[in-house]
Amino acid sequence: VIQLVASGGGSVQAGGSLRLSCAVSGYSVSRMCVGWFRQVPGKEREGVAAIYSSDGRRDYRDSVKSRFTISQDNAKNTFDLEMNSRKPEDTAVYTCAAETADHLCERSVFSFWGPGTRVTVAN
Repeated sequence: VIQLVASGGGSVQAGGSLRLSCAVSGYSVSRMCVGWFRQVPGKEREGVAAIYSSDGRRDYRDSVKSRFTISQDNAKNTFDLEMNSRKPEDTAVYTCAAETADHLCERSVFSFWGPGTRVTVAN
């Protein structure tokens, strides 16, 4: 059974930094595409960042480019989202997700999801 558990959420002042981590069990993260999503109440969930296992490329949402960094640690079987220069509009529930099938990865379809972790950015 593949399971994901996110940690690291909390409250931070605007301009500050926060690191989220997602621990994966039941499958090797080195063979998965992984991603972070976020959702604000009343709005659609949006993709924030992803790593594609087929070629190692990293994709970021335009609004977080140069501020957020996604990474993975194959030894720990985790992947992280480092968030710098936080803005109030980054406030959301963040969720980690993963996928094992390349054809789904390429369509940014993720089958495995962890519970969300709330991140609040205060002015």
